[in-house]
Amino acid sequence: MHTPSAPLAQLVPGMLGMALVGSSVTVSRTLVDAPLFTPQAVRYAIATVILLVVARLAGARLVWPRGREWLWLAGIAVTGLLLFNVAVVRGVGHAEPAVVAVAVACVPVVLAVVGPALERRRPSRQLLLAAPVVVTGAVLVEGTGRTDAVGVAWAALALACEAAFTLLAVPVLRRHSPWGVSVHAMWMAAALLAVLAATSEGPSAVRELTGTEWAAIGYLALMVTAVAFVLWYSTVRSVGSGRAGLLTGIAPLAAAAVGSISGSGTPSPSVWLGITVLILGLVLGLRPHHVRAAQVVRADPPTSARSRL
Repeated sequence: MHTPSAPLAQLVPGMLGMALVGSSVTVSRTLVDAPLFTPQAVRYAIATVILLVVARLAGARLVWPRGREWLWLAGIAVTGLLLFNVAVVRGVGHAEPAVVAVAVACVPVVLAVVGPALERRRPSRQLLLAAPVVVTGAVLVEGTGRTDAVGVAWAALALACEAAFTLLAVPVLRRHSPWGVSVHAMWMAAALLAVLAATSEGPSAVRELTGTEWAAIGYLALMVTAVAFVLWYSTVRSVGSGRAGLLTGIAPLAAAAVGSISGSGTPSPSVWLGITVLILGLVLGLRPHHVRAAQVVRADPPTSARSRL
């Protein structure tokens, strides 16, 4: 049962998950010259196998989707996994990477408004005030860049897909848990991407991957997919999608930290300002609020199964 006495414990999995997502920015750059669909198909296939093994060892009960659950889970696979990756890759062809990153950074605002509606709760004034602060900090960290109309469209699609990754999971998290939602979304995405890879790039594309690209795929499959997904959905299930959405601001922080460590140089003053603003937004939105925590308890009763970024 979720209680207001341990808010930090409920947020930690999501924080770790977003930190892993942020770390993937540097790793993903090694796949720029690789085929578009093949590495992603391999990534999600490997992640599915890893999660199935770990779920079995952990004693997590996975159930088969039924009825409308197929639509919700397929929606996560198509939007949050497949289309999101396509939007990012195609978007940077028409816009600087910062433009797409800034669009995705607006996710907290979307989740703060739409998330509570799906959970049949009123939007939290605390979150509505904190979300724009987090977004402002993320924009300062990411910076801005040049784009054209097509780039804006791809960036908007990336934002919608990133929000859908969380929002479409809300109706099925109770029955399937973070483990189940993650596994089903992954195998569906792997199957769709395998078909696209086979028809557009051919089976030989797998053999063309270099050792460095395989290492990147392995890291993305294990840490950024198998681990981060379960961590993220665990927090969404515990505290609600609106509050969890603020944690997406941790991703640009992690990306900036990893970039600095990997040799990209010391962050500029504007980045430091963004980091400060972002942290202030997180503190504002995530500080304990007993009334809201009690509402989350009533909105999300215990269940026998669990699962998830």
